[in-house]
Amino acid sequence: MESLGTFLKSRRDRVTPAEIGLRTYGTSRRVPGLRREELAQLAGVSAGYYTRLEQGQADTASEQVLDALARVLRLDQVETAHLHNLARHSAKPGLSQPPSEEPHARVLTLLKSLGETLPALVLGRRGDVLAWNRTGHALFAEHISYEAPRDPEQRPSIPRMFFLDPHTRAMYRNWHELARVHVAYLRLTAGRYPTDARLAGLIGELTMHSDDFATMWATGDVADCTVGSMHLQHPTVGAVNVDYQVWLQPDSPDHRVEVYTANDPASSDALRVLTQQVGRADEPEPLRQS
Repeated sequence: MESLGTFLKSRRDRVTPAEIGLRTYGTSRRVPGLRREELAQLAGVSAGYYTRLEQGQADTASEQVLDALARVLRLDQVETAHLHNLARHSAKPGLSQPPSEEPHARVLTLLKSLGETLPALVLGRRGDVLAWNRTGHALFAEHISYEAPRDPEQRPSIPRMFFLDPHTRAMYRNWHELARVHVAYLRLTAGRYPTDARLAGLIGELTMHSDDFATMWATGDVADCTVGSMHLQHPTVGAVNVDYQVWLQPDSPDHRVEVYTANDPASSDALRVLTQQVGRADEPEPLRQS
């Protein structure tokens, strides 16, 4: 799991003196971005204090100091929130095993009310599929049992599928773009829940078994994941382009309902075919005459 110092250093390395108008007078530099003392001076703190902060030797950092560092480092709103999360939880004890996640009854009612026209998934904090409608299952994971989300130990993990499941990887034509989003969102989640042993295990597993994940994780990027586009080559209905949007749940803020809509006429037709296939699969078999 990421520390405050690791994140600060990764962001410091990406800001060049020229970007913030800092004159270097032609001197040689051994770091790719700002030096510690330069960042400290621009943020209005002592170099010694900032060094202790980056090395994990400072007990606390005030919101004012964190905001000043975020300003110099040119962090966006999500990155700034991540910085505050890391500082807030820096003194937390070690990892602990969280309870199994269960979708709220109102979320399941909402999912049911959507019917099968729109593919939809309910995702937990680590990207586990807590529930899906049949069209969502058919669109993203028809090679996995529809009943899998019912068992907390067998639930499909979207990050794990993205990086370790060849069927999933082959289906996305914009895989690299979406993979970076998944990694950046996992980092944001890790800042919110630094003691989650299941989350730490997932990140460790992906780092060990996927070179792509390890490379993307090393960039230090952090982002929320609320809207975007997916370009799929579906094994049954062919090319499908969908936009996704996330509905956050006040009763269970860790859980997200993702809904997918076609963004071109051909994709609308493909989703209609998929919906019809799902509907036929749910129809009871006709009684046979004896």
